[in-house]
Amino acid sequence: MVAELKRDALIHYEFRFADGRCWQHDVFLTALAEEEPATTIALPDWTGLSFHQCDHCPLKAHEVPRCPFAMALLRPVEMLTQRNSYEGVEVVVHWRGRDIRQHTTLQRGLGSLLGVLGATSGCPHTRMMKAMAWFHLPFSTSDETLYRALGTYLLGQFLRAKRGQASDWSLQGLRDIYRNLRQVNLGMSRRLRAAAEEDSSVNGLILLDLLAADTLYALDQYEGELDLFFQDYFDDSGC
Repeated sequence: MVAELKRDALIHYEFRFADGRCWQHDVFLTALAEEEPATTIALPDWTGLSFHQCDHCPLKAHEVPRCPFAMALLRPVEMLTQRNSYEGVEVVVHWRGRDIRQHTTLQRGLGSLLGVLGATSGCPHTRMMKAMAWFHLPFSTSDETLYRALGTYLLGQFLRAKRGQASDWSLQGLRDIYRNLRQVNLGMSRRLRAAAEEDSSVNGLILLDLLAADTLYALDQYEGELDLFFQDYFDDSGC
């Protein structure tokens, strides 16, 4: 099991631009990533925890001087802020022995990468998304995100119940997670606006925030978005 985790603990993103340039970034799902240097240059001010710190952040600057999420975004911001967010790009994601490719905009490709970076960054408000990161789905739609969020959270509650721990079947905890995620996305956008010369990284986070808002709305005001896929569950004739 440990060997399988190590094998599946790396997500590799490649951004292939029309001018022939290629930018690559690895996302580690285990603590091994913390041993890797984030950058070879002096850390910019916007990575400081107190720089536009999220209002609901529980971390203290004297204990954690750098924002974990900001540190996870350092290389993408360094490499991609010089490009336009609507620039066409081929994104290739190597993950679990598969190659997932999509011709898309830099904004959407970056949004997919930022999602998994946030989940694995160590931010207290994104840590509950780590389980979803192990089953990362690049370029996921709103319905796919809702399905994965619900499935991951409910499975987590089932596993808690198996351990004799209190379980939340009302999904209130998941609603709280997504409300916190929206605040984190907005806070990170404020940070990146201070760093970005172009808008690609900021817009990537805006895209993420739209998905978070969409998922939160579906949780609060569910209108049967996923019912079509579960028709057989509603048929009691065979019970």
